[in-house]
Amino acid sequence: MSNLSLLKVDYVSERDDEDSLQPTSYEITKASEDDVSGLFQVWESSIRATHHFLTESNIRMLIPLVKKSLSHFSPIYCLRDPEGKVFAFLGVEKSKIEMLFVHSDHRGHGAGKFLVRFGIDELGANLVDVNEQNESAVAFYEHLGFRRFGRSELDSLGNPFPILHMQLCLSPGSADPTVPP
Repeated sequence: MSNLSLLKVDYVSERDDEDSLQPTSYEITKASEDDVSGLFQVWESSIRATHHFLTESNIRMLIPLVKKSLSHFSPIYCLRDPEGKVFAFLGVEKSKIEMLFVHSDHRGHGAGKFLVRFGIDELGANLVDVNEQNESAVAFYEHLGFRRFGRSELDSLGNPFPILHMQLCLSPGSADPTVPP
């Protein structure tokens, strides 16, 4: 796996209570074809933990589309546990975060924040679309400096799940003038 390693750092996760600060070592790797099943498991766990507005029927309808996307999108950057199993991943295309998912067992420990910072610093990400009904994701991206610049009533499949279009801001409350709304 070392030939896939891109970045290894010690990261102190930011928690609300000071006693819970613990250094965690994350190594980012690129996903391979062998990881698609694990990526899907992370996606499903994440969706079920955060997308409470989706019905079981909605999720079943998404499954074949997600599996196809995960097998064709490249590169996908992953965080892995000590056994090499993917527990979080990020996909960026043309400065836009297209996918960020963290397994529900690993939420709240800094993995998502770490991947977004990698996306910003190393991949030039400054845009993201977020389901408006996923309030925790909206708050997460706002905490990291993204601000809303637009809204679509329907998602990309034409479903009535409003999408917020967000961009990384230069300073709180301002919009990045290099990104047209």
